[in-house]
Amino acid sequence: MSELGMTSLLIDIYPWAKALHIMSVLAWMAGLFYLPRLFVYHAEEVGSGNDTDILFQKMEHKLLTVIMYPAMISTWIFGLLLVFTPGIVGWSFIWPWTKLVAVLGMTWMHYWLWLRKADFAAGTNKLSGRKYRMMNEVPTLLMIVIVLSVILKF
Repeated sequence: MSELGMTSLLIDIYPWAKALHIMSVLAWMAGLFYLPRLFVYHAEEVGSGNDTDILFQKMEHKLLTVIMYPAMISTWIFGLLLVFTPGIVGWSFIWPWTKLVAVLGMTWMHYWLWLRKADFAAGTNKLSGRKYRMMNEVPTLLMIVIVLSVILKF
């Protein structure tokens, strides 16, 4: 496909890419908000090796693999389609860079949570409910940076 054809295609699908990006972000963020909360209760109330532990591990695994991971991938795919659409992102401004750093932070948080899920599955979790409560604030702070960056375009 020629560069002109690709440009035309990106412009044509822009509303769809934007809508699908927003839906993907919402699903991903829901998981990023909920999973640390599950870890709080898992660390404080459940213990290891009992039926409730197995139930929590199943819920955590399903949340990550069925909702969060596909949502993260689609967020990145549709976000990159938006970035490559001509006239959408002005890289001479600060806002795309602050958004990029915050999205990288969200991605890091996702993988940090994946590693903590593995700790629970292995029975080696060493973090307290308090630590998970603190980490539960990270997605909120990153979301604030992303939304202000995109809306205010500073």
